[in-house]
Amino acid sequence: MSARTRRLTTAQALVRFLSAQYTERDGVRRRLIAGTWGIFGHGNVAGIGQALVEYADVMPYHQGRNEQSMVHAAVGHARQLNRLSAQAVTTSIGPGATNLVTGAALATINRLPVLLLPGDYFASHAADPLLQQLEHPVEADVSVNDTLRPVSRYFDRITRPEALIPSALRAMRVLADPAETGAVTLALPQDVQAEAYDWPEEFFAERVWCVRRPAPDPVELAAAVEAVRAARRPLVVAGGGVHHSEAEGALRAFAEATGIPVASTQAGKGSLRHDHPADLGGIGHTGTAVSDDLARTADLVIGVGTRYTDFTTASGTLFQNPDVRFLNVNITGFDAHKLAARTLVCDARAGLEKLTEALAGHRVTEAYEAEYRAGKERWDEVVEAAYRAADDSAVPTQTQVLGALDAVVGDDDVVINAAGSLPGDLHKLWRARSPRQYHLEYGYSCMGYEIPAAIGVQQAAPGTPVWALVGDGTYLMMPTEIVTAVQEGLPLTVVLLQNHGYASIGGLSEETGGERFGTAYRFRAADGTFTGAPLPVDLAANAASLGMDVLRAKTVRELREALAAARASDRPTCVYVETDPAPTAPPAEAWWDVPVAETASRPAAVEARERYDRGAAGRRHHL
Repeated sequence: MSARTRRLTTAQALVRFLSAQYTERDGVRRRLIAGTWGIFGHGNVAGIGQALVEYADVMPYHQGRNEQSMVHAAVGHARQLNRLSAQAVTTSIGPGATNLVTGAALATINRLPVLLLPGDYFASHAADPLLQQLEHPVEADVSVNDTLRPVSRYFDRITRPEALIPSALRAMRVLADPAETGAVTLALPQDVQAEAYDWPEEFFAERVWCVRRPAPDPVELAAAVEAVRAARRPLVVAGGGVHHSEAEGALRAFAEATGIPVASTQAGKGSLRHDHPADLGGIGHTGTAVSDDLARTADLVIGVGTRYTDFTTASGTLFQNPDVRFLNVNITGFDAHKLAARTLVCDARAGLEKLTEALAGHRVTEAYEAEYRAGKERWDEVVEAAYRAADDSAVPTQTQVLGALDAVVGDDDVVINAAGSLPGDLHKLWRARSPRQYHLEYGYSCMGYEIPAAIGVQQAAPGTPVWALVGDGTYLMMPTEIVTAVQEGLPLTVVLLQNHGYASIGGLSEETGGERFGTAYRFRAADGTFTGAPLPVDLAANAASLGMDVLRAKTVRELREALAAARASDRPTCVYVETDPAPTAPPAEAWWDVPVAETASRPAAVEARERYDRGAAGRRHHL
């Protein structure tokens, strides 16, 4: 080996390279790849696996139980650290690799960085076909890893050692780019992983990737200021970009200077503390009454770091003022131009600071402020009613579970959820007290996300109490990472709500004419129908068998005691509660488009179609 090269295998070189990558924003430096998750099999055990042993002193390794959930853990880590640090995930070839696809889609849709390192078939075709290989009759270079192409922001297959050098640098650029980040995939043929090469020493030098804060264009800024000054009923819609940019302080200063109220998407909730006078809570299909009422009459909607999903826009029916216009502050031009908006393509913090400065002295009318503050007070009463339990000895409803948790959590606790009926209740009712407390994955709404994400959050923020809220349906999807939490000694708390079925989809099925078919966990009778008896499944015992301490709560009083005990524990703990299925959450304040059968013979579907047509009539295109 010469003085300027180092002879290593491709896998060794990659691990050594990753250990020397950093991000920096606002003078704060972090490891870009903080650790590597892995499940080993043929395709990565002798390559990346050996390399992680070789460089165990500089690259932490975390053992997972399911490839998809390892990606979820890495996503939780990245979100907690505002995308300034990521984790890598390595898998074998075959099913280990294809299990990454769902997690990769979740990461890319939510614009969160994760590095995927699946094993791949022999680049040399020396062994062909090999175990788990997908053979294609006319495309010999296809592998199952090609399923990761559409859900990755960058993809490459490293078929020669030297090809890693430019590809690894491109991969890091995408991971650290706030406008382009998401899942990045480097597929690694197993023979290339083990092949030696003389690597230039410069490849292993420390490298710092600057996470930019682009400022708004002066012309766009002037037009934005003009639009705000002309508006009489402006409304901010805060999305996840507020958190990613750490723009919460800038948003608060903007709202306090102008009096413009702030509603939030699922990803943006917590951008303002819940008791700030300008915070109106969630917006859209699962939003608050005050947010949605103002959205219908707003003449200017200022979107900050939002993608405007169908839940936010109520499938195009929410913003009903005939004169409504949009102003979007977003670091990606793709999102900034949605809804035919005026644009500020820039970092959220930089854009809000410039807007606040340029709008000095401008403020909405006192009447408008009084209107939305009165609406906020009315909604606070709705929340209190949903949280309140008249009888502490009764079985709690789902919203009363949230009320009990609200009374226990501290300002910096993190509450995680992703799917089922809980996201709607949380978006309407949860009182977020800090920017990172409310952690909802609702870009992909992936069942099974919560427990592994809680692990990633605790790795990113040691000592922070983390709560994974899961229903029985979500728990059954992916409980296996409980073992990882036990192994890693992470004192997360799983709050497991048992309602014997898919509550959210059951309600949606009923609303859309499906009559709750296939949404409950019940015995099947000989004639194929389902009886009313729930299955004799003990999920609490399952959690205990995986190593958790389990606290069973049957009443509201027992639930409060169990939650307090779990928060004080230094062990992974499950609080298990069977809930009263009676609906206690406020109904949806806005429509959501789920197409209903246009023709049917069953009365439930016919009536559902009539409701659907009435809802769809309010849809409009903003041009």
